[in-house]
Amino acid sequence: MAETVTPFGTTPSSGHPLASLEPLLREWLPRQRWFAGKGRPVTGLTPVAVTELLPPDGRIGLYHLLVRVHQPPALGAPAHPGDCYQLLIGVREALPPRLAPALIGHVMEGPLAGRTVYEALYDPRPADVLLEALRTQARIGGLRFDRDPGQEIRDGLVARVMTAEQSNSSIVYGDTFILKLLRRVVPGVNPDLEIPLALAREGCARVPAPTGWLHAELDDDSYVLAVLQPFVSGATDGWELALRELAKGEDFVAEARSLGRATAEVHTALARALPTVTLGQAQLGLLVDGMTERLEAAVQAVPALRPYEPGLRSAFRALADLAEEGRTWTAQRVHGDLHLGQCLRSPSGAWSLIDFEGEPARPLAERRMPQPVLRDVAGMLRSFDYAARSASPQAPEWAHGCRSAYCAGYAEVAGRDPRTDPVLLRAYETDKAVYEVVYEARHRPDWLGVPLSAVRRLAASDPTLARETSP
Repeated sequence: MAETVTPFGTTPSSGHPLASLEPLLREWLPRQRWFAGKGRPVTGLTPVAVTELLPPDGRIGLYHLLVRVHQPPALGAPAHPGDCYQLLIGVREALPPRLAPALIGHVMEGPLAGRTVYEALYDPRPADVLLEALRTQARIGGLRFDRDPGQEIRDGLVARVMTAEQSNSSIVYGDTFILKLLRRVVPGVNPDLEIPLALAREGCARVPAPTGWLHAELDDDSYVLAVLQPFVSGATDGWELALRELAKGEDFVAEARSLGRATAEVHTALARALPTVTLGQAQLGLLVDGMTERLEAAVQAVPALRPYEPGLRSAFRALADLAEEGRTWTAQRVHGDLHLGQCLRSPSGAWSLIDFEGEPARPLAERRMPQPVLRDVAGMLRSFDYAARSASPQAPEWAHGCRSAYCAGYAEVAGRDPRTDPVLLRAYETDKAVYEVVYEARHRPDWLGVPLSAVRRLAASDPTLARETSP
């Protein structure tokens, strides 16, 4: 492997490969599903690091890029230095037909003039380069390829890219490994590697143990870029499985109960592996303030929320009242973005939890903060509701059965049923539903009725609300 490295924060000269790629990337980046800055023009690119993995004078060239993308700030948002994205750019004389969907463009000037550049993850040869680098623990420029010495990485595994993801990208090698490449990256300890490593040390089988990982050391910053894990062959994600059962008119109660047990096993292992803290009035006040601020912003963005604002605000006020009375909660590391799509059911029926990155839009420090386990529980309860409301006809009773079974299964392992803490659970469900309303209004207006139905329920002011909203 050859290498050329652009130093952190420099601007590419006219002879640098990125200079000739910039016009093409400006057009290509906003069209990618994982690009977070949609709706705002790309005004410039700054290389954080550019590493040559295969020289472009061969049949196939390969560049690893960390690029900061500059855009005008969103309306009302503060100025931002720009998001940093990880790209793998292939270089060929011409693309074979099978790689046509990966085309980025044709370079007209500079050192790559006359060549075609493309998204390299779709090409088995560049994908092989990444796996071989992990197998040999390569060091290339600022890139560090590391692996668990107790796990073998065989060569010769056929690579294929997965097309269903949104915020990141994954390559499957044979039916043995899956390599998840983080697209929008930030410096620091990424929970998508940190938490599975911690769970592996605890012997928790509910989360595939990392086999290898890629990170970059640039100046004083460290970036986690990719994680290689065992591939659960033949697995079905919980969302697909739930929709399949709904379409057949079957309930999902047994699976929901098993999934509750799996979630509690992961939470219990995390409480052993990583520190826990007690949230008192001050910390809960900050939690409530954040929920309230998100509600206020959501009401401004989605007028359909306005009739429900007082009732939704009462969910947060009830939590603040308990804190003022001296109630405390234990907080620990959690999944942070748990829903049916983050769960895999193997052919044997065992459930695994994946994707511990948390909500990518939130700051990394926030994603790594200890939180009450009900944050994850609320996310899963909302996911059951989403599945039921997505069916035709809608099946609210199906969701009710799943929610009850999930909480019961959780209690079998954790020793405490989430429904015995209705105020905190309602607050987290409300916060999640408010987030969903904003998301659907912006991206899928036809789906807005799904979270709004939950908003109506959660905003109810009846004093028996705690009992009614329990799954």
